[in-house]
Amino acid sequence: MSIQEVRDLLERYAKRYPNERGIAERFLALLKHPDAFQRTHLPGHITGSAFIVSEDSKRTLLVHHAKLNRWLQPGGHADGDTDVIRVARREGEEETGIMNLTLASADIHDLDIHPIPARKDFPCHDHYDVRFLFKASDREKIVISEESHDVKWVPFDDLESYNQEGSVLRLREKFRR
Repeated sequence: MSIQEVRDLLERYAKRYPNERGIAERFLALLKHPDAFQRTHLPGHITGSAFIVSEDSKRTLLVHHAKLNRWLQPGGHADGDTDVIRVARREGEEETGIMNLTLASADIHDLDIHPIPARKDFPCHDHYDVRFLFKASDREKIVISEESHDVKWVPFDDLESYNQEGSVLRLREKFRR
């Protein structure tokens, strides 16, 4: 996927969600920088996430992120890869062990910009997260990666018990539309 194709995805997203045009424009502005897909680009860079939903559409797969100590959808750095769908799929597979993720739509499911706290070796920065919707079987074996404390299928009705952030709850609400 080329950077122009990513721009096209962002434009389609802004048309589908006109009230989110501002966030799409912030992503488009970031893409003007040649290092936007590198984790070293500051003050922020592109990441990709997989919002994974069970085949029966009743649950989502969350990881308990070790560094952030929060339940989140799987995701991570692009590391130079401009194919944001491939990044989201790779992160979903690496963080859950599920290798049979089915892309539900080639359109962006959600966009989010969120701060990542400083660590001893890297300053505070923003993740410009491009999120895609995937389906998966809840019968497939889950693997907990070294980046997580746990991985769990969470019923949509219990999502607030794991994470009350608008960014995560918005993923569910867009799926239910």
